[in-house]
Amino acid sequence: MFDIGFWELVLIAVIGLVVLGPERLPIAIRNVSRWVGAAKRMAGSVRDELEQELKIKELQDNLHKAEQAGMKNLSPELQESVETLRQRAADVQHPYASSPTSTTAAHDTESADTATSPSSTSSTDK
Repeated sequence: MFDIGFWELVLIAVIGLVVLGPERLPIAIRNVSRWVGAAKRMAGSVRDELEQELKIKELQDNLHKAEQAGMKNLSPELQESVETLRQRAADVQHPYASSPTSTTAAHDTESADTATSPSSTSSTDK
């Protein structure tokens, strides 16, 4: 990243020792290492967010292509993107479900019944 060699580091350490003294040098090194660590974490966070945004953009582009194709005779990559988007949409709608892909139809009708009549379930829970 900075292309600093061994001798440059030795020179920086000697200058730091002369300027700061042996009492304050360890504290200064600790502070600098904390700043560098915080900068690395922030850079990693930004990189992760950018990767996620790029993936979302790619999925949106593939969905747009699929809509233009009429959702018929899609390429395997477009079909996979559509399925991924459907799964993510289901995850957003039901964020606390343990495994939305493994639910059965009976469980879905049961949850639909309880969702339409919340007063009956809340009175029995009390």
